Amino acid sequence: MRRIKSYAAESGYVYEYSFQGHRDWRDALGAGKEFEFLISAGRESSVPATVVVADRALRPWETAHARTLSPTERYAVAKLALFQFFDRRDTPPTAAVAVSVAEADVPAIAERLAL
Repeated sequence: MRRIKSYAAESGYVYEYSFQGHRDWRDALGAGKEFEFLISAGRESSVPATVVVADRALRPWETAHARTLSPTERYAVAKLALFQFFDRRDTPPTAAVAVSVAEADVPAIAERLAL
């Protein structure tokens, strides 16, 4: 059984989410990890959400700080990117969601995580 957690978004909606797993990810420009969640803004229905954490999005931060993020830290980056997605929406999604961590968002996420 997956652990269900909640997040109160800036929109006022309270989302429930559960981590489903992760896998290696690759596109024409490089590699990374894809994290899978199941999300809902109510118990009546849920939709899948994937968050891609591409190595190229993390590389500038890692270079500037002379270290590589651990797998646990990459998961935390993915989770906060999902929270950003929730915060930026006016209404909950009704279909599958695909989020990609943007290079520009990594410094603020890292700061929020106190990395």
